[in-house]
Amino acid sequence: MQPAKFEHAIESILRRDSRFDPQAYLFLKDALDFTLKRAAEANSGRARHVTGSELVAGFRDLALQEFGPMASTLMQEWGLGETRHIGEMVFHLIDEQMFGKQDSDRIEDFENLFDFRRAFEDPFTPRARLEARFF
Repeated sequence: MQPAKFEHAIESILRRDSRFDPQAYLFLKDALDFTLKRAAEANSGRARHVTGSELVAGFRDLALQEFGPMASTLMQEWGLGETRHIGEMVFHLIDEQMFGKQDSDRIEDFENLFDFRRAFEDPFTPRARLEARFF
């Protein structure tokens, strides 16, 4: 995927729907790459389509890995507050032909997969750090 083409797609999306920061779309692309790599590693190195729930999990895991305790703040700044928002961005990118889609893929696949605040804040609470160290 060519960076300039992807950026043009984001600009087109933002003209229609400006709820999400452009950086959220760029991060989503990185999260898709991260998730595809993880899926291929678990599938004997063979690439495969990832589900909405797999992509959302990859998005969360990469955000925690890359941004640590700042992940929650970034999500808020980017306009993301629930897992469905990730799905909405995915479907915007599908509309722009930047992401592929199978007939079985639906926006509902992205709904209520986890609580955003808890997912991005709880790993950094003192209790979570203690549990990780002792259990």
